[in-house]
Amino acid sequence: QVQLVESGGGLVQPGGSLRLSCAASGIRSSIYAMGWYRQAPGTQRELVAKISSGQSTNFADSVKGRFTISRDNAKNTVYLQMNSLKPEDTAVYYCNAGSTIYSAGAYWGKGTLVTVSS
Repeated sequence: QVQLVESGGGLVQPGGSLRLSCAASGIRSSIYAMGWYRQAPGTQRELVAKISSGQSTNFADSVKGRFTISRDNAKNTVYLQMNSLKPEDTAVYYCNAGSTIYSAGAYWGKGTLVTVSS
């Protein structure tokens, strides 16, 4: 059974940082494109960042220069380092695994809430 479990969400002030983690089990995540999507209330789920097995990356324009994505295949884990957070980054962040960095894959985590507010 495939499981993606997110952690690291929380409340942070504007300009602050958070690091999200996604631990995968039931799949050999090293062969998958792994990444993050987010969904704010009343909006559609959108790509944040993805990383391929070969370390290619794809970022939403809104987070370029502020967020970085990395993976540790030995730990079956992908990370999202979020810096210079803005209130508009507030959303539920979902981990995703699939075959490409350019579209959502079939596997999803349950999400972790990130709230950026003073």
